[in-house]
Amino acid sequence: MSTTQLTDNIKQSIQQAYSAWLKARGFNARRGQREMIAAIARVLCADGEKARLAVIEAGTGTGKTAAYCLSALPIGAALNKRIVISTATIALQEQIVMRDLPDLQERTGLKFEVALAKGRRRYVCPRRLDDLVTDPGGQSELPGFIAHSDEELAQYYLMAESFKSNGWDGELDSWPDSLGEGVWQAVSTDNRGCSNRRCSHFSHCPFFQARTRLDNVDLIVANHDLVLSDLSLGGGAVLTAPEETIYLLDEAHHLADKTRQHFTKKTRIQGSIQWLDQVNANLGTMTQRFGRPAELSALVQSIVKQSPLIAEQLGNVGALLATLDFDVRDAEKYIFRFTLGRVDRQIAELCSEMKLLLTPLNNRLEQVHDLLEQTVDGDLDWQNSEEAEDWLGIIGQLQQRGLVIDELFRDWGKTDEGKDVQSARWVVNIESEMGHDFELVSAPLLPGNLLREVLWDTCYAAVCTSATLTALGKFDAFIDQVGITPDISLRIPSPFDYASIASICVPPMDSDPRDFEAHTAEIATLIPDLVSQEMSGLILFSSWRQMDATMALLGKSVRDLFCVQGTGSKQSLLDEHRMRIDGKQRSYLVGLASFSEGVDLPDDYCRHVVIVRLPFSVPDDPVAQAMAEWIEERGGNSFFDISLPQASMKLIQACGRLIRHENDRGRITLLDKRIVTQRYGRSLLAALPPYRQEFSGY
Repeated sequence: MSTTQLTDNIKQSIQQAYSAWLKARGFNARRGQREMIAAIARVLCADGEKARLAVIEAGTGTGKTAAYCLSALPIGAALNKRIVISTATIALQEQIVMRDLPDLQERTGLKFEVALAKGRRRYVCPRRLDDLVTDPGGQSELPGFIAHSDEELAQYYLMAESFKSNGWDGELDSWPDSLGEGVWQAVSTDNRGCSNRRCSHFSHCPFFQARTRLDNVDLIVANHDLVLSDLSLGGGAVLTAPEETIYLLDEAHHLADKTRQHFTKKTRIQGSIQWLDQVNANLGTMTQRFGRPAELSALVQSIVKQSPLIAEQLGNVGALLATLDFDVRDAEKYIFRFTLGRVDRQIAELCSEMKLLLTPLNNRLEQVHDLLEQTVDGDLDWQNSEEAEDWLGIIGQLQQRGLVIDELFRDWGKTDEGKDVQSARWVVNIESEMGHDFELVSAPLLPGNLLREVLWDTCYAAVCTSATLTALGKFDAFIDQVGITPDISLRIPSPFDYASIASICVPPMDSDPRDFEAHTAEIATLIPDLVSQEMSGLILFSSWRQMDATMALLGKSVRDLFCVQGTGSKQSLLDEHRMRIDGKQRSYLVGLASFSEGVDLPDDYCRHVVIVRLPFSVPDDPVAQAMAEWIEERGGNSFFDISLPQASMKLIQACGRLIRHENDRGRITLLDKRIVTQRYGRSLLAALPPYRQEFSGY
């Protein structure tokens, strides 16, 4: 960063906006917030061909959302770059759109337009909705037709009328009533089921109207899933092209897991055979409906001829999978994981051969899709050609499924013992009401390699930020996981005086958490006294098994104080807890990892956080096991390289539920003596905020 585009005009614009905002809010400038603004400005304005990348941990109370917006907005305007804010949770997305950005628009003097970006499935498909209300049984001859109940049809009529009269914008999130998944699925679509500009309803499609609005704004608020979907399509499919975009990736500690989930491949043997049957049945019906045109018939005959060979090969793969020695995971699921992700050679060879059969079939499905597009455009004069638009979505979805199956077998077929495999691969042996099946799964071990290819090497600039990015006081684990090489790595501590407002306690305990029965019995004896110390709090377990076992050991008078995960939706439990506290009643939320972040319970809503055990990862997770093997094979130590850093980050997040502002107060109780009896415990404690420590008895 020897040269810079950070001109005096940009500096002045940032300083004026920040000063105006502080004055309007009656705030004093925070050192950490100023430091964050300055660091981001330096990175975003660096000259050169490479992407400008920053990693910034901003402790609770820094005001990071305002910091990255106040810095990026003037720079984006000056450099003519679009800004994309991406979050992992709906709660933060809504906070940014509904609270933070309107506040900045009102109080900074900065002029900017904002849009919220959502996936296609969040919008109604006007054509599907219109088909349902104008002729509910009119598509009964189409494959997959589902007859809807009178109650469901009444909902569709109401939706159609509201959409037509502009009373509803076509977004699922703005529809006032709850809708079942099946009800909404019938009137939404994905990219393969959409005919785009060929659709007769294109001009008033809410998805494409929303997408058009994205072209006319300065800042887009999205989520990690949508950003990854756009990047996997090459970038610029929904959002701005990466090279023209400044990405502000909030809650970036989720980025590695989100990437791994997005690029995980999976398919089922029997499910793939059923897909083949659907392809043949649908193509047969479609060919007949269109009067058997020669160009279509030739393609269909070729697909029909190829299908038995694919079905036979799928059966051969299934027969080999049946010989594997599966581990029992629960009553309906058995798993076999390939060591280091290396698929057995005989299975890999069959999977490699599978691509030679699947690829030609998928190519022919693509040709069928092209013929349907030509028919919709009027370039082909087929019998019943008005049905082409309906068939376009059906064939598109079948084709998309075929590509997923092809990708999985390609992935499994390319492994052998002589290569450095970088994926976890396993088989799930499933027994369910639908019968028996094998699910093949491949998950990337190193999501950073994917992020480097689709994001870091292509974007104009990116800032990764969160309240928790370091593990054991270092950025190493995060940087390795996401594959970033940052120009700046900055850790901004929280401005809170933790030692005076919060304490962490480990009560004298006899049991070791690795002894499930003894530990569960002991924490059940401690909890009644712990919940009597403060009127409100949060009890965090690391497994359903221990939470359920503990609840069973507690008396009814104690259980009545709890709002327990699983007894209602997360939001309903939070609402009930707040209502109890507002009514001056004692109340504790009880849950697992999902309650350890993204939950804002300031002041009397949470005075006590009880952490039942150190949050080490479950040892039987297939990805975690493969990653541990991968580390060990390279001479590393999986506990110190993976398990301990991950536990550190999770512990910081869990403790972070307690203090939400500088005048808050409370206590943390950890029911796991290993943090004071084991040598690694000192590292975990050193990475926490400087709480007042109460470890008497050790």
